[in-house]
Amino acid sequence: MSLRARLVVAFAYVLLLVIVALEVPLALNLSKRVDAEIKSEAESQAQLLAAGASGRLTDDDQLQRLVESSSENLGGRVLVVGPRGRVLADSASEESRGEPYGTRPEIAAALNGRPSQGERHSDDLDEDLLFTAVPVVSNGRTVGAVRVTQSVDAVNREVRNDVLALVGVGVVALLLGVVVAFLLANSLAKPLRGLASTARRVEHGDLDARAREEGSTEQREVAHAFNDMTARVGDTLKSQREFVANASHQLRTPLTGLRLRLEAAALKSRDPEVERELTAAEHETERLARLLSELLTLAGGGEQPTSQPMDVAQVVESACVRWARPAERTDHELSIEPGPPAVVAASPEDLAAILDNLTENALNYSPPNTSVTLTWAVDGDRVRLAVLDEGPGLDADESDRVFQRFYRGSASAGGAPGTGLGLAVVESLAARWGGEVTLTNRPEGGARAEVALQAVRALPRADSPLDEPLPRRG
Repeated sequence: MSLRARLVVAFAYVLLLVIVALEVPLALNLSKRVDAEIKSEAESQAQLLAAGASGRLTDDDQLQRLVESSSENLGGRVLVVGPRGRVLADSASEESRGEPYGTRPEIAAALNGRPSQGERHSDDLDEDLLFTAVPVVSNGRTVGAVRVTQSVDAVNREVRNDVLALVGVGVVALLLGVVVAFLLANSLAKPLRGLASTARRVEHGDLDARAREEGSTEQREVAHAFNDMTARVGDTLKSQREFVANASHQLRTPLTGLRLRLEAAALKSRDPEVERELTAAEHETERLARLLSELLTLAGGGEQPTSQPMDVAQVVESACVRWARPAERTDHELSIEPGPPAVVAASPEDLAAILDNLTENALNYSPPNTSVTLTWAVDGDRVRLAVLDEGPGLDADESDRVFQRFYRGSASAGGAPGTGLGLAVVESLAARWGGEVTLTNRPEGGARAEVALQAVRALPRADSPLDEPLPRRG
């Protein structure tokens, strides 16, 4: 989960707790307050009705009109009974007049001078009712009672509406809080995302990339420290590249001179053993020069070369031409298995070095009188160049280790020549152009070294220098 998402979730969680902590007591208090107000209002209206009915108990028509008007105002049933508990007026129906209601607990209590209020369930109406009964007093004595019954559903509906209104306010507050939290979290995470993006650019070799110093004080300090570090790393790598370039120039000159002197000494020598030793020393200087070139390649000396679109078929044919004579000397059959038309973008030197190293490895690690095949295929937006051999292949745990520098693997046990840097050089050069290298065993035996590069649609230039022979190896 991203930092922004975590901040939003944390803020929303705290805000939700605050809203719940505030609204739950408020809703409970509101429910109690509304219930108390409804009951108080019912009792007040019942008292007023009792006061109005005290002088009209003997006038049935006036009393009936009083209870009917009061029923409309209160939204419930109004009942007036005489001192013996018989109905004098009923807002529900005049037919109930004269019926005995004195046995009803609330009316009995009111006839005894005690007001009563409570809730009960009506089986006839199938709902809960709020009843309020008060005595009708005249000249200091109880002469009857008034009972008001109201549906509790109406009261609950009012409470429920108020609670829903509170919940709605809480939801709106939560949504507004989440929006504010998102904006705040985005302002906090944006400098970090920018810093991460700059770090990835530096990782891919753009040492001139700098992070924007924005955000809080701490974030600006981190960005400033990162920029200082990147600047120092860039200066260090620049110094290293200058040293590598100078070392390359200084080392190549004496190595070339030593090789020429060894060749001259071998030509002048008449002793076979001396000539053999001089030839071996010459080969060692060649091996040392090759090792130096590979180390310089891995060290990243020099600037990023310019890429150009190249026809894969021409690249493979040129590599086959360069390695035809070395393959004859080692009794290998070097061939091409053509693939579909394909174009890749890279520098000619890098692509040639990739195929040279893979082809040389195949010739070195496969036995004589076997075949080495160069081929390619198109896989979506990738072009896969492969070198196939019929050698011993890889052990189970060597798929990744063979790309380590100076690791030569079990196939070198037979004394195969090499420096152990070829695959590391191929991996480094392929990565420079966004490619990847794999080395796997073939089902029919031998190894398959494959380089996957990005395919392009552009046609190669006619003056591609890939046909120019490179310095001969081995």
